[in-house]
Amino acid sequence: MAGWFGPIQVLLAQQADRVASAEAGGLSKELLLSVVLFVGAIISLLANPVWGAFSDRTRSRLGRRVPWVIGGVVIGAVGLLLLSVADNAVTMVLAWSLVQLALNAAWAGGTAAVPDQVPVGRRGLIGGMIAIAGTVGVLLGIKIAELTGSITQGYVVIAVVMLALSVPYLLGSRDIALPADHELAPMDWKSLLRSFWISPKEHPDFAWAWVTRFMVNLGNWIALNYLFYYLTDGLGFTDDEATAKLGILVLIYGGTTVVTTVAVGHWSDRIGRRKVFVIWSGVLIGTSMLVLGIWQAWPGALLAAVILGAGFGVYQAVDFALITQVLPAADGRAKDLGVINIASALPQVIAPAVAGLILVGVRAAGGSVATGGESWSVGYGVVYAVGFVMCVLGSVFVTRIKSVA
Repeated sequence: MAGWFGPIQVLLAQQADRVASAEAGGLSKELLLSVVLFVGAIISLLANPVWGAFSDRTRSRLGRRVPWVIGGVVIGAVGLLLLSVADNAVTMVLAWSLVQLALNAAWAGGTAAVPDQVPVGRRGLIGGMIAIAGTVGVLLGIKIAELTGSITQGYVVIAVVMLALSVPYLLGSRDIALPADHELAPMDWKSLLRSFWISPKEHPDFAWAWVTRFMVNLGNWIALNYLFYYLTDGLGFTDDEATAKLGILVLIYGGTTVVTTVAVGHWSDRIGRRKVFVIWSGVLIGTSMLVLGIWQAWPGALLAAVILGAGFGVYQAVDFALITQVLPAADGRAKDLGVINIASALPQVIAPAVAGLILVGVRAAGGSVATGGESWSVGYGVVYAVGFVMCVLGSVFVTRIKSVA
């Protein structure tokens, strides 16, 4: 997560500004950053289930998952080092594509280790610990990028830290190897592509889990993609002020996530129920967006960060545990988790377009109205209302899952 979000939140934007300024007549910094992120998101979308399918079929003395984690982290670090010296748009796109390609291999192998090794009755707790690791990784990557003093140093330090922090898992993993007598069907691209289609008729609970995750993530990303511009255009902060304010919101969100996620994940394990936590965490995520849309002021943003951290922390922990209980087959766990990952990655591709169209459309119709001496943005009000509706619909669809309490 540090390897992903240090670049996404800080370094790629800084680098796009530098490269665009150096290339006369080239892409604007905004368009260059959009191209880099879009290509990376598409690669992430496709790579995760493919690497997962290969992981499910891997035979090695290290097990099925560890080789992909090792290869993914090492090649991902190489990609970050290439980004550190990228001085043109093409190199940026290619290097970031390599990072996405590699880190998705590590992610696919690592997450599949949970249903491989963790009993069902402990997956809420472990899901919470993974959610905390992800939150800390995001904060760590962002802080490294902010504090190292240069784009090049930022990429290099993140690469080194990512390699170092992967060592304990690689040394301590109890990865389960495929039994020698386990027969694998012949692999070809047609059968691989067919395996990504999981029939909703045959596996309805898996299908509903996919839909609910897609809806909640779409609502979340619709709301969060333009949060920086919400602070500048909506609340009137300068760019420097908005950067500082965004850092405060991220810290509040991260702290609330850490406080709630393991406790509620463990609670879910103890009572043996998942759906009630997933439903209400989705509602909480939606409520945070409603607060941002209705109370367009700095105190409203602070309250929304607390609510979002609580809701998303619980959602990450318990929804992950729920998903591991509706996977169609034990011998395809990494591939099936990759298919579920599409429900998290695809909204990142769609959401900027949806939010952008809403803002452009509302602006064309006459964007904001004055209330109480402050400017209340109709555009952001609509964006966050749409995010709220998506999250609530995702929560409602959880009730359609029948095999998990």
